[in-house]
Amino acid sequence: MPAATRYLGKPLKRKEDPRLIQGLAHYVDDIVLPGLHHAAILRSPYAHAQIRSVDVSKAQSAPGVVLVLTGADLRGSIGAVPCAAQIPDMKAAPRPVLAHDRVRFVGEGVAVVVATDRYAARDAIDLIEVDYEPLTPVVDPEKALEKGSTVLYDGYKDNVAYRWELEGGDLKAAFKKADKVIKQRLVNQRLIPVAMETRGVVAEYKPGERQLTLWSSTQIPHLLRTQIASMLDVPEHSVRVITPEVGGGFGSKLNVYVEEALLGYLAMRLGKPVKWIETRRENMQGTTHGRDQIDDVEVAFKRDGTILGLRIHVIADLGAYYQLLTPLIPTLTGLMASGCYKIPAIRTEIIGVLTNKMSTDAYRGAGRPEATYLVERALDLVAAELKNDPADLRRKNFPKLEDFPYATPTGIIYDSANYPRSLDLALKMSDYKKLRQEQAKARKQGRCVGIGLSTYVEICAMGPSSAMPAGGWESATVRIEPSGMINILTGASPHGQGQETSFAQLGAEILGLEPDDVNVIHGDTSIVPYGIGTFGSRGTAVGGVAAYQSLMKLREKLAALAGFLLGEDPSKLVFADMKIFSKFQPKKSLAFGEVVAAAYSAKTLPPNMEPGLDATSFYEPKNFTFPFGAHVCVVEIDTETGDVRLIKYVAVDDCGNVLNPLLVEGQVHGGIVQAFGQAMLEEAVYDEQGQLITGELMDYAIPRASDMPWMETGRTVTPSPVNPLGVKGVGEAGTIGATPALANAVADALAPFGVRHVDMPFKRERIWKLMQKGSRRAK
Repeated sequence: MPAATRYLGKPLKRKEDPRLIQGLAHYVDDIVLPGLHHAAILRSPYAHAQIRSVDVSKAQSAPGVVLVLTGADLRGSIGAVPCAAQIPDMKAAPRPVLAHDRVRFVGEGVAVVVATDRYAARDAIDLIEVDYEPLTPVVDPEKALEKGSTVLYDGYKDNVAYRWELEGGDLKAAFKKADKVIKQRLVNQRLIPVAMETRGVVAEYKPGERQLTLWSSTQIPHLLRTQIASMLDVPEHSVRVITPEVGGGFGSKLNVYVEEALLGYLAMRLGKPVKWIETRRENMQGTTHGRDQIDDVEVAFKRDGTILGLRIHVIADLGAYYQLLTPLIPTLTGLMASGCYKIPAIRTEIIGVLTNKMSTDAYRGAGRPEATYLVERALDLVAAELKNDPADLRRKNFPKLEDFPYATPTGIIYDSANYPRSLDLALKMSDYKKLRQEQAKARKQGRCVGIGLSTYVEICAMGPSSAMPAGGWESATVRIEPSGMINILTGASPHGQGQETSFAQLGAEILGLEPDDVNVIHGDTSIVPYGIGTFGSRGTAVGGVAAYQSLMKLREKLAALAGFLLGEDPSKLVFADMKIFSKFQPKKSLAFGEVVAAAYSAKTLPPNMEPGLDATSFYEPKNFTFPFGAHVCVVEIDTETGDVRLIKYVAVDDCGNVLNPLLVEGQVHGGIVQAFGQAMLEEAVYDEQGQLITGELMDYAIPRASDMPWMETGRTVTPSPVNPLGVKGVGEAGTIGATPALANAVADALAPFGVRHVDMPFKRERIWKLMQKGSRRAK
């Protein structure tokens, strides 16, 4: 990474924000085309049912309706939803664009109406009559595994989608050597991502050009183009995907959805542009969910606190169908089960289960929050058993600095870390010793105060192509226009991460310009080079490195041209203040614009130099990166109501070198708030009939600003050796580190009541009952 001078490492305000806060940005629903039609989808009210018949006659004759189609009408016309993740011996669970014989979750599409306006379309779907034969739904993943349970798919004997095992080290010997073994069941509840902007699609087909254009709120425009072309059986070059502003994704828009293919088909069939905008209820029911694991954990340890082994059994609720990465997400839990500890032996067994619910898939952290939660809760359980301080126990089990790069028993190689340093800083910032003293005083006063720690590591910068379903590289083209304006065209697709700012800082630093001289272009497959997309905290650690490589190629060419014009050694030239000048004779200089003009006029080029200024790079990382950190929080529980109040929060994160600390803080803050949501409030609840009873924001609670205290953030810097920028990624850090810290704080607060563990979310009723039970036990 270039030495931080004028812009790199500086907290510049986001270039994106003015248009966003002034309401000048354009989202999918802002797209209006001549002759625009609107689609509405009839969705199943049953979690599991046979479709006997569908009568669309009344809908077809409704005012403004131009087309009504059922799943039967579309059979053979559109391919199934793609699943890029393949697990050995995994059962097939393909999702049709519209159900044609059986529905498998509440909210699955059965028919589509296209009308001249959205209100006519929505009115018409109420006129469609469907004769359903209800079947027994399978909702509980553990019951789904029982003998005699209803099976979701004909031809299968059970609901097991796959079994996946990973073992490293001598687990049998580890448990034999252990002085003690603790067992605990941990539930990581199902969550709904709830992006501020729901999903939406606009499709337009131009038959003369044979060009289908999709505007979609997606995180992966190029991968979406590839898969839509396959589903519609059209050449990929005839499909263009444009991603306008995206109002939040959190992994839920890292996917290919039925509506995207359906809208493309409708536009091609009608020759008219068609729009579909998801309602909030549709969003809650039919956009991918996250988490939903039941983890049985056994930890073997010595009396001195040394962790010897982990045995983990995971039941992962996959829902009814596979989305793009559904089967893969739980395996990340197994890969990262070591956490930031030197655990000699680990075995993870995962059972993926099919149920009558919406599919689970990537949600901020995607398998890593689950891994961190289980290992961090295990560490606190061991500390409580041994009456050790949780900080001391963690420090005892960290790998030494000389162990890096560190190979875990799960087969992962951590690039670089200094876990003790981040923990020490978090303890110092929180004044940990004083917190413990104050906690002791509070308990004497009858107050219920808990202190929670977590130290975490996550796998980011997804990643080497050998480990990724669709490749792990990223692309960037940098083009310097004759005007001197720099355009960075990135295959990454930022949607809140701030890369229009950080990439501009990178370009300005390397070329000696101002950030306003650098324009970042993304999200249009006809303009930017093919890219993999933005997810897994890879935007800067992979996409940014590709941009850096292209910028350096152009810097080298500009230096060669300027050196030729100045009669100077190109390696001795400096780029700064809109000029290129001699390091030793600063007055010997050329304006940046003069050199650019020379490149395009082509009258004074060195021999064998081509005109123009354009460079493309495809960066292939050699390994993942592994950010880490330590979080400390304090909670107080109202003994009369069970209300949990967050009093203090300190987060220290290490994401390697930092391009813009303001962006990093924003990502950490957002992640912590989402972790608070899981710990304290959020839970997607289905009843026994498979009805989502938390299907509106009136029933599904998400955090508010008033729920959160001031968050203190700190950083340590351990550059990654994996890439030339030394960056690691930070988009998911807060979510991964905060959930176990909050859980450990609540468990610590409840310890005087004899409570060892309580599952999330920590709602008042649940906490109050545990306290009452503990008080009665004490009497």
